[in-house]
Amino acid sequence: MKSVVVMNPKGGVGKSTLSTNIAGYFAKSQHNVILGDADVQQSSKKWLLNRPGTLPTINSWDHPADLVITAKAPPSTTHIVIDTPASISGWRLEKLIERADKIVVPLQPNFFDIHATYDFIQYLKSKAQRDQNKVQVIAMRVNPRTKSWTQLMDFAEKMNIFLLTYIRDTQNYSKFSNQGITLFDANVSSFPSDYEQWGPLCEWLDS
Repeated sequence: MKSVVVMNPKGGVGKSTLSTNIAGYFAKSQHNVILGDADVQQSSKKWLLNRPGTLPTINSWDHPADLVITAKAPPSTTHIVIDTPASISGWRLEKLIERADKIVVPLQPNFFDIHATYDFIQYLKSKAQRDQNKVQVIAMRVNPRTKSWTQLMDFAEKMNIFLLTYIRDTQNYSKFSNQGITLFDANVSSFPSDYEQWGPLCEWLDS
């Protein structure tokens, strides 16, 4: 059983977008996946309620937010994806780090998000010293033509933060979420740039 946890102490950075689409990727790959939502707002869980029954199955983890952090998945489960709240700390953070095989940290290219996230990334890496590949940072809502993207790249290089890939700033993900679907439920020929950006992340998830 593989556990993927999406976390960042900053709110509004794209955790639910990543969580739902990662679950969609696993489901498309015919894995038995559960999407857990450790956020009391339950955004991912609400999204799952809108998912059409004709699409590859993503199972819901019907537990209160705190219970998702520690609960055992059904034996048939092959993959767990856990969406987390902002400002997660204490025993909740420690338990999630402990149970995660892979940790995805979304980061938006603006000054406040970069600095709010930096210490968190270093903390995660200090906890995963035996497996530095356990933690990967994904730049979210990126427009490569903007100054903020250049600043993020410069900052990442200076601080030795490796960005696995970036997800471009597009309304596609908002449209997908409104329909209860993911990029991986859509026709690849209609969204070639988006599929390409997900390539490094999917490869790492499968490794």
